[in-house]
Amino acid sequence: MTDLTLSPNLSRLFVTEIYRADLTKIAGFDGKIDEMEDTCRGMADDDETGQDWSQKHGYLGYTSYASIEDITKYATVFEDLKRQLDIHVNTYATQIELDLNNRKLKLVSMWVNILDQYGTHSGHLHPHCAVSGTFYVSVPPGASAIKFEDPRMAMMMAAPLRRGNGRPDRQNFVSFQPMRGTLLLWESWLRHEVPINLSEEPRISISFNYA
Repeated sequence: MTDLTLSPNLSRLFVTEIYRADLTKIAGFDGKIDEMEDTCRGMADDDETGQDWSQKHGYLGYTSYASIEDITKYATVFEDLKRQLDIHVNTYATQIELDLNNRKLKLVSMWVNILDQYGTHSGHLHPHCAVSGTFYVSVPPGASAIKFEDPRMAMMMAAPLRRGNGRPDRQNFVSFQPMRGTLLLWESWLRHEVPINLSEEPRISISFNYA
C-alpha cells in the first residue's frame, strides 16, 4: 500500500487535486489571448439568443452556454485553445491516475463567460463529465476569484469549522485567484462558484467540459 503518512498518527486520504497552468508561457499564445478577448466581446454583441438567456437567468454580462453549441466552429482561435486544452486535460488525467482504459478524454462543451461588475455565478458542478475547467482571457483588477467547496460538506453535520489560518487542504472553501492566461482544471464533481465581481471592467473566461 502507498505510504500516506503525514506524521506518526496521521494519514491523508481522498485527496482533491486542482491543476493550474499559465498558457502565456507558450510561444506565440499571448497574441491569441488578445484575439480571444476581441472574439468573445464580438460574440456578446452579436449573439442575441445568448443575451436573452443571460437576461432571463439573471446573469450580469453574457454567456454563450445556452446559445452557441460549438464555439470552436465560431472562430479558429478557439480551435487553437482546444489544442492546448487537449494536452493539459489528458496530462491532468494521467497525474490524478484516472483509469481511462487507454482512451483520451475529449471535449464535449466549451462556452464564453463575460461577467460584468457585481455579477456572480452561484455554486454548481458539471454532471456527466470527467474533467471541467476554465481558461481566463481577461482578469482586470478587482475581478472575482473562483471558489471551491469541500465535497464532503453535506456529510459534515455538526462538525466544527476549520481554523482560518490552517492548511489550505483542510479548509471548507478554498479560492484560486486567476490571472490572464491561467488555466484551471478540476474533476467535474467538485462544486465551485464565482463570488461577486467587483472589477469595473468585465471578467472574461472560457469554460469547458471533457468526458
